Amino acid sequence: MSAIEPSVVDVMTANLTRRPTTRKILMGVANHAIAIALSIAMLFPFFIILVNAFMTQQQAGTGALWPSPWVWDNFSKSIASFPFWANLKNTVIYSVVASLGVMVSSTFTAYALARLNWRFKEWVFIAVLVAMMIPPQVTTLPLYVVYAKLHLLGTLWPLILPNLFLDAYSVFLLRQFFMTIPTEMTEAARLDGAGELGVLFRVIVPMARPGIVAIGLFQFMYAWNDFYTPLVYGGQQGNVNTLSVGLSLMAINQHQQASNYQMAASLLFMLPPLIIFFLAQKVFVEGISITGVKG
Repeated sequence: MSAIEPSVVDVMTANLTRRPTTRKILMGVANHAIAIALSIAMLFPFFIILVNAFMTQQQAGTGALWPSPWVWDNFSKSIASFPFWANLKNTVIYSVVASLGVMVSSTFTAYALARLNWRFKEWVFIAVLVAMMIPPQVTTLPLYVVYAKLHLLGTLWPLILPNLFLDAYSVFLLRQFFMTIPTEMTEAARLDGAGELGVLFRVIVPMARPGIVAIGLFQFMYAWNDFYTPLVYGGQQGNVNTLSVGLSLMAINQHQQASNYQMAASLLFMLPPLIIFFLAQKVFVEGISITGVKG
């Protein structure tokens, strides 16, 4: 009997120590039930894309939640079903050049609005705020006429050129970022003989690097997923289609058939932004927090 008693005590002790942990988990689930439910609702479409990408053509679209069997060559067949590599090249060029253009142009403009004293500065900033509120559809027709007269339709230039002349939201974000940097630091740089460009590149840019990188990543995500602009300015030219337009044309040409190929191609389309987001998640957080000085 004495040999059994320690094991019983051990079991009771283990149960007592386990109960608070289980209760804590259940309380955490209860407290975040709404957030968990919303997360599941948002992730469920991605789950459907994932499982349908590995299904056979007969099983895809039937409502099944698990591939049987797993078909791995859907990805190669989906790539072969439309000009994937040409569309990918156009998408990468558009996203990378647009991101770099926005980063450079918005940095100079935001610095002028945040740090320089010049006439009508506040009015220009108001104009930037107004530009943020104008939907792109409003300016599509006049821009289309301009690009048509410049013979740029059917090229990537209508997608890239606007980003070389700043972005209203990026300017607003960087201006707020630059204004959090103490003026004493820029004044010290001027006392050391630095000009405005020296102050910008030696003081402002190094301290505001998270914000600058963040707006570049925002623009990359927007350009990568952009469907409206490439469709309007290059939709009739297959050689300048981006992946978003290419996937749409793929679905139309296949008349809603072979949805497993469409899901596989969509999964390939989503992977680069997802990878970049998870790798640069810290930069996103730092950029949105709008803090110029770290304690």
